[in-house]
Amino acid sequence: MADPSILSAPLCACGSGLKADRCCALDGSKSWPPTAPARIAGLARAAFAAGDRLAAERLLIQAIEAAPLDSGALRALYDLRAGARPAAAEALLTRIVRLEPGDPGPIIALAHLLARRGAFEAALPFARTGARLAPAQPGVHALLGQILTETHRPQLGEPHFRQALALSPKPGAALLADLAWNLRNQGRMKESRRLFEQAHALDPRRFNTLYGWARMEEADRRFDRARQLLDIGERLSPGHPHIALQRAILMSRTGADVDALAALEALEQRDLTGDTGLRLDILNEKGAALDRLGRHAEAFAAFAGAKRAMFELTGQAYLAEAAAEQARRMKSIFIRARMNELPRAGARAGYPQPIFIVGFPRSGTTMIEQTLSAHPRISAGDELPIIGELVESAQSLLGGALPYPEALANIGRDGLESLRDRYLDRAREYGAMADGADWFTDKMPLNETHLGLISLIFPQAPIIHLVRHPLDVALSTFANQMTHGFYCAGDLDSIARHYLLTLDLVDHYRAEITPRYLAIRYEDVIDDQEAKVREMLAFIGLAFDARCLAFHENRRYARTASYAQVAEKLYDRSRYRWRGYREQLAPIIPVLEPAIRRLGYEVG
Repeated sequence: MADPSILSAPLCACGSGLKADRCCALDGSKSWPPTAPARIAGLARAAFAAGDRLAAERLLIQAIEAAPLDSGALRALYDLRAGARPAAAEALLTRIVRLEPGDPGPIIALAHLLARRGAFEAALPFARTGARLAPAQPGVHALLGQILTETHRPQLGEPHFRQALALSPKPGAALLADLAWNLRNQGRMKESRRLFEQAHALDPRRFNTLYGWARMEEADRRFDRARQLLDIGERLSPGHPHIALQRAILMSRTGADVDALAALEALEQRDLTGDTGLRLDILNEKGAALDRLGRHAEAFAAFAGAKRAMFELTGQAYLAEAAAEQARRMKSIFIRARMNELPRAGARAGYPQPIFIVGFPRSGTTMIEQTLSAHPRISAGDELPIIGELVESAQSLLGGALPYPEALANIGRDGLESLRDRYLDRAREYGAMADGADWFTDKMPLNETHLGLISLIFPQAPIIHLVRHPLDVALSTFANQMTHGFYCAGDLDSIARHYLLTLDLVDHYRAEITPRYLAIRYEDVIDDQEAKVREMLAFIGLAFDARCLAFHENRRYARTASYAQVAEKLYDRSRYRWRGYREQLAPIIPVLEPAIRRLGYEVG
């Protein structure tokens, strides 16, 4: 007899057709039969063989309700749901992966499904596991390369694309275009362009190749060529919404914000159901155009809509407890008494040295990197994730029993120098060290969280901390999509809380250790660029070079949301931009006011 609770339980919201308590609300602590009754399973197989999908579905649901951990029944129901019900397919695959962690098939399928809906961070561990379990499959390497590219790790993604090419007997246009997009995200535009040309020659009617190529040309400031490619794409796929979006972006980049806004609003009128990522991009661009036109209330509404779309894609909210716990542990380890006892790593001969440009996201770090890397002796490393990698792997690298930061409590010089060498070797792998440069920049946002570690492995490294009015930082963070800082960018309140947490931690480090630290105010750079550039170069130990004043002429591609802004001459329209949003920012002004005063700014 069926469990009476099944009869009254509601159907699961994921759309699997199962009752919730046999699907997403399944109690994993209960003891369930490993397989469904043989009679039901046999009838389901017979229905499949006869092509009766409705009967097969009904019997599979009956089987899983009796034995919710029957992986064979779950796989069969997944096959029925995969095309039409992606949420159900994801829920079923997730359970199958838990039941069969050594089978690469479901793991890779789940990575594909998550990537398809734009949840790249969630897809990453499954893609990595799939590549480890099935290293000879070119498709899983291509997928991992794509995911690493979309999660802002293009240098790590490139080897997987190269591996996919090596494993493929006849690489197609899609793989070549994906590698071209990866190289675009590394700023290697000439190589990217050659690969897009090869991909287009292989398949001249492939829309995605033309679309990616046009976006690469836009990023490389070749706007006329981008328009030509969009025209070809339009002929292949008339009315395609991504073409309309990219045309609007080109309008904005050439100063036609009114036209861009009209194009975006027309695009919003289309039925975009099911393409949350496209709606997100439209809202971001619309908010930016409205902001430049001074229509602040409407711009804020667009940014808020983009935040809702981002949450719809990822489901990820601010990890407040984890952030607070990290800060607490840092403060307990990095104290003056302990730091005075610990050794420091020496400089590694023959290697360029890092310049750490730190600051909360949207503080102006990209502008400063473009400025400094215009100097012939400084190369741009961009957002190097290496400090984060060291944090994650410190325990295994050091061979101790304690995690970071406790692993550093009694570390010796050899341990510190192994971490230093790991950082420098990884920086070289990431392409941060240019020929002839003595220095390279690392501008990963929120590296200031780890000033203690940086001061131990690079005690002489210049640390330039970009400071900007906290309300401008909060507003700009809200107006962009990012995952830095424990996913704090989802709403104004979490942005403000994480800003305060980070600023407090920086104050702690400055009180307890002695990093080679220089604070630079964004607003001061706008007011007197040359004086601040001279100050930064002198702090690093370099002579002034006038090329640093024309950072907008630096042809490197900045792989951040600021890539378009830093291609312009220095402007002041973003200084105290928050004043146009005073009403919308009102809830966090009291929260941030102590920090505003502490940094020497005003609320007025």
